[in-house]
Amino acid sequence: MATDKELGNFLEGVERRAFKHALYMVRNEESSLDIVQEAMIKLAEKYGDKPAAELPMLFQRILQNTILDFFRREKVRNTWVSLFSNIAPNNQDDDNFDLLENFASEEGSEAAESVADKLEREQVLNIIDEEIKKLPTRQREAFLMRYWEDMDVAETATAMGCSEGSVKTHCSRATHALAASLKAKGIHL
Repeated sequence: MATDKELGNFLEGVERRAFKHALYMVRNEESSLDIVQEAMIKLAEKYGDKPAAELPMLFQRILQNTILDFFRREKVRNTWVSLFSNIAPNNQDDDNFDLLENFASEEGSEAAESVADKLEREQVLNIIDEEIKKLPTRQREAFLMRYWEDMDVAETATAMGCSEGSVKTHCSRATHALAASLKAKGIHL
């Protein structure tokens, strides 16, 4: 069973990586902070009594589920906004009311992004995800730990049970393979 100190140390150590992970997914700092905080609270409340060795995997699953919940809530919220977007306030003349003039999306936010841009971004992310899945296991492990979890070479080597040189080799091969496969599909990042 993890002690309170072990749980606190784990949460402190994973906070930065979890924030970057959430920020990469939702592309909004405030939402990312909320997601990480929610995931940490869920871990502490529901799984704080688990052994310390199980905490990293539990937290990653909780974080992923919390991110998915965020997207589900956003989808519902956006559906309601679009359903009511043509409704004018009662105190204004229907012919003169334009919601787009009264509600401006913040520049660079997901709401300001066009449907075509959202679709293109989603397609590119799906292609990248599929290409990452095609990588050999060790390359995929090293790539995700280094660039997704933001672990340094030494941490990755320890987690993978190999040398730092092996981690560098696996990461190099993974990035070259991903770049080549994405380039072949006409994606230039």
